[in-house]
Amino acid sequence: MRHFPAMGSLRGILVAVFVVQALLASVALVSAQGSTTARPRWQTLSGDAPFVVARGGFSGILADSSFGAYSLALLTAPGAILWCDVQLTKDGAGICFPDLKLDNNSNIAAVFNDKPKTYLVNGVSTKGLFSIDYTLKALGNNNVFLSQGVYSRTNKFDGQNYPIMTVQDTYTQLNQPGFWLNIQHDAFYAQHNLSMRSFLLSVTRNAAVTIDYVSSPEVAFLKSIAPIFRRNATKIVFRFLGREDVEPSTNQTYDALSKNLTFIKTFASGIIVPKSYIWPDVSLYLQPSTPIVLDAHKEGLEVFASEFYNDVPFSFNYSYDPVAEYLQFVDNGKFSVDGVISDFPITPSAAIDCYAHLGKNATKLVNLLVISNNGASGDYPGCTDMAYTKAIQDGVDVLDCPVQMTKDGTPICLGTVNLIDSSSVTQSPFSELTTTIPEIMQGSGIFTFNLSWSDIKNLTPVISSPQSQYKLFRNPKFKNAGKFLTLSEFLSMAKNATSLHGVLISIENALFLTEQGFGVTDAVLNALSKAGYDKQTAQKVMIQSSNSAVLMKFKGKTNYQLVYKVDEDIGGAQSSTIDDIKRFASAVVVSKDSVFPEDSAFLAGKTDVVQRLQAANLSVFVQTFSNEFTAQAWDFFSDASVEINTFYGGAGINGIITDFPKTSDRYRKNRCLRRGDKTPNYMIPVEPGSLLQLVTTEYLPPAEAPKPYLTEADVVEPPLPPVAMKSPTSTPSGTASAPRSPNGQPKVAASVIIPLMAVLLAVYLLF
Repeated sequence: MRHFPAMGSLRGILVAVFVVQALLASVALVSAQGSTTARPRWQTLSGDAPFVVARGGFSGILADSSFGAYSLALLTAPGAILWCDVQLTKDGAGICFPDLKLDNNSNIAAVFNDKPKTYLVNGVSTKGLFSIDYTLKALGNNNVFLSQGVYSRTNKFDGQNYPIMTVQDTYTQLNQPGFWLNIQHDAFYAQHNLSMRSFLLSVTRNAAVTIDYVSSPEVAFLKSIAPIFRRNATKIVFRFLGREDVEPSTNQTYDALSKNLTFIKTFASGIIVPKSYIWPDVSLYLQPSTPIVLDAHKEGLEVFASEFYNDVPFSFNYSYDPVAEYLQFVDNGKFSVDGVISDFPITPSAAIDCYAHLGKNATKLVNLLVISNNGASGDYPGCTDMAYTKAIQDGVDVLDCPVQMTKDGTPICLGTVNLIDSSSVTQSPFSELTTTIPEIMQGSGIFTFNLSWSDIKNLTPVISSPQSQYKLFRNPKFKNAGKFLTLSEFLSMAKNATSLHGVLISIENALFLTEQGFGVTDAVLNALSKAGYDKQTAQKVMIQSSNSAVLMKFKGKTNYQLVYKVDEDIGGAQSSTIDDIKRFASAVVVSKDSVFPEDSAFLAGKTDVVQRLQAANLSVFVQTFSNEFTAQAWDFFSDASVEINTFYGGAGINGIITDFPKTSDRYRKNRCLRRGDKTPNYMIPVEPGSLLQLVTTEYLPPAEAPKPYLTEADVVEPPLPPVAMKSPTSTPSGTASAPRSPNGQPKVAASVIIPLMAVLLAVYLLF
């Protein structure tokens, strides 16, 4: 998991690029339009696949507009067009830099002890260190280097010391399929006697730079350059800003201009619009699409959607899945944009080539089991009927039920034994039942075995948001939706779902429950038997536990598949330990860190855990996969599909345990699988440790201790004892039994004791 850092001698660019290439080594360059699989005609203006435009290169990982960012973009998304935000220096040189202020994306403030200046930019007073106050020579000779300018992105690569590049250098040093120049502030530079028009003339005629696209949000500037490029293939694109922002030369809002596309067509061949112009949202929930794409296509205008970032929260409709967001813009059945502008070009490249136009009946191309984690708990409160229904709809293979016991002995499905984690119990009359049980968990809780099923089923479910510390919350509109289920109700639901391969019943805390008089293993066996699972073969039954004694209770009694859960991160397993596991299980669940250990949210390497377990004929399932980008290592580019691809393609795991089954199911069907040596770069598994090699010494995190090996002592457990006698929760007449005092004796109310003492005293006096 990520922890966001505070932002704060040149190592050799060629060395850095060589290391970046190791990310996707020994693969042929394949464009985003490289699929040969038949598919419907694209609903773009041309009928061809949409373009991917890499804004500042792969700026979601490396410093925007750096040689490293551009190189990584071309390696991971070879068909991407490179985007350069052009700024002018004091001497009129054009540089690729994301803003006209240099202080946020470079170390210039540390190099020059200059006071920030204030200028009017589009009528707004703006303070900073501006490119117009420095010559190109001053920037180059004083070691001004690019840095990561987005706080939530890692700054660990800033030690690469990437210099600011000119437009000419960016074009000549990189063999890009297309070059896009964005001119954001021509009017500002004109106020300071610098001409963007003259620069473009010079760079195209004297420097022999081929420009494929020129964009700007300023109408007057685009009109002035249109005659220059009318005779060549360069396309002029008008860029829309915020709806209420005012375009300076027409004095109209961009919203008003978006309703007059006929006018835009007089000087441009395309438009850039923020994605909200196409799919607006209210409180991050999608609204119906606007007609702007279809209207633009009618005018003969291409449409490029902007503001795509994998690491910025987007609509809840996408369940934190960036591939799903791109598909909404290119494969919605009504229209497709002609291109997308992204900080993470690997994701739209894969979305367009591998995932678009799959259809509902797409075939699974790989044998990867998808197991839910409390149902589709990324979309609805875990273990509710709605979470389970969503998981089934989303293509899950195995539906899971973590079994907990109620006070009256009813087995139910709930993610943890602590009701505080998944319900509104703290706002209920049972809030005073908080206790501390060290055998179960650290801290206090309100436990299922302290409430009856009738009490629990009336509690309001609460969705889990494991990344809430980063302000990433799950589906707030439905955060309390659904109802809890008993194990019997769960089994009935699962049995009626013909698409399911099976169910997974998880049992934890069995020893404690047994000592308290709750026979959890017997309760599970009885529920399965009553549901007919002990006789049917249509659906597989999997029993999972981190306690080998629990699995031994099932061994020999049933033909259920037994799954051993390793409840800690491990670096390996002894051979004797693996032999022990084979005695009671045929599959093992391990953590993601046990496969690809992380160091400060970077993949540090790969263990042999999967390989050795599979060599012993044990299937390996890995948990827990979540779509939120903060739950993934930096190496996966804030894309859950890249992570899944690496664990399957790079480690060969047998199954995935996930909060978001839809993402994993879609991965199994993508058309870029099973292509052999024709696999495109964006579907090559990440090489562990490659990004970490780009971190220079001064930015290296402290080395983490190696993960422990799994030993026999970790695995072998004594048999479960007989279920302890438990006092009944009610008397035969139906009234509540007396609560027990700490010494085990019944507590008796004072109103009973006092009359009883009077009777005894009277008897004593008679004698």
